[in-house]
Amino acid sequence: MRYWNILLMTLAVGALSACDRATPPPAMVLEGKTMGTVWRVTLTGVDAARKVPLQQAIQQQLDQDNQTLSTWKADSVLSRFNRYQGSEPQPVSADMADIVTVALRIGAKTRGAIDITVGPLVNLWGFGPAKPPAHTPTDEEIAAAKAQTGLAHLRVIETVDGQWLQKDLPGLYVDLSTMGEGYATDHQARLMEREGINNYLVSVGGAVLSRGCNAQGQPWRVAIQKPTDSEYAIQARVNLQGHGISTSGSYRNYYELDSKRISHVIDPATGRPIEHKLVSATVIATTALEADGWDTGLMVLGSEKAKALVLQNHLAVYLISKEGDKFVSWMSPQFSAFLIDDNAKIRSNYAGPV
Repeated sequence: MRYWNILLMTLAVGALSACDRATPPPAMVLEGKTMGTVWRVTLTGVDAARKVPLQQAIQQQLDQDNQTLSTWKADSVLSRFNRYQGSEPQPVSADMADIVTVALRIGAKTRGAIDITVGPLVNLWGFGPAKPPAHTPTDEEIAAAKAQTGLAHLRVIETVDGQWLQKDLPGLYVDLSTMGEGYATDHQARLMEREGINNYLVSVGGAVLSRGCNAQGQPWRVAIQKPTDSEYAIQARVNLQGHGISTSGSYRNYYELDSKRISHVIDPATGRPIEHKLVSATVIATTALEADGWDTGLMVLGSEKAKALVLQNHLAVYLISKEGDKFVSWMSPQFSAFLIDDNAKIRSNYAGPV
């Protein structure tokens, strides 16, 4: 499975905090690859002897997540569900049921802007397991793919015997790529808690979640990258305060087709890649999964519709639009509570893919 998001960087900032100011041991950094991107875990107060076992435990868990959620693996749980052409409920894990439940809820709030059934359109435009098309898909091809989509065709069923997914459209194809990074990040955090680790920052791709303090005894901070693929510049800095954060953007994962840049963000309503001026949407929420669900939906909506929805739902959101040669930012009142003063002195290190 391949997920694409914008780089977030961890920051060690010399600001007042409620964290312990006693000098802790150096941070332990673990990292690896998963789901077509990279994962990174930074820990403090952990004995060095635990490094190898923790590395193995994290990688094993992420491999299992990928085996569940991937549309790139023919034998994954999700791929088997997608191949099923009937309408009988199919058993799934509680975790997969949770992801789909969150996706359906956010999908309803965004009026379908985030739609996990757009797999046929994602594949048609070349962002799934299939290769990019040789030419721009025709109106007929787009219409045919759209006819196989729709959140109304997917249900989560909870019973005393377990959790089930049901589709009433045989060709329905679920793609959880827009939610996978957030889910895997939250899953890493749960692993840290089970291991008795209280100070950590975990990330998969562009989804990040933190608890406790960094190696300087201060809250974990992250930076939102300026939305350009020509440099790694910081656009804004935030104090996560134990929350999750995820950023979606239109500038990183694209290709050229018929002399036109094709974004990986597909609008379910049109069946086509987005073309508006919004280039980046960052969401802070209680979980990385929640943040990861909202950011893509907001990207699909574009600046004005996204702003209205953000204010209506009291979300912590930071939007960046491209106006001519300039980037113009907007933040909700809830996001401003996490913002760090630009005058703060920082030392940064990458927490996501480069």
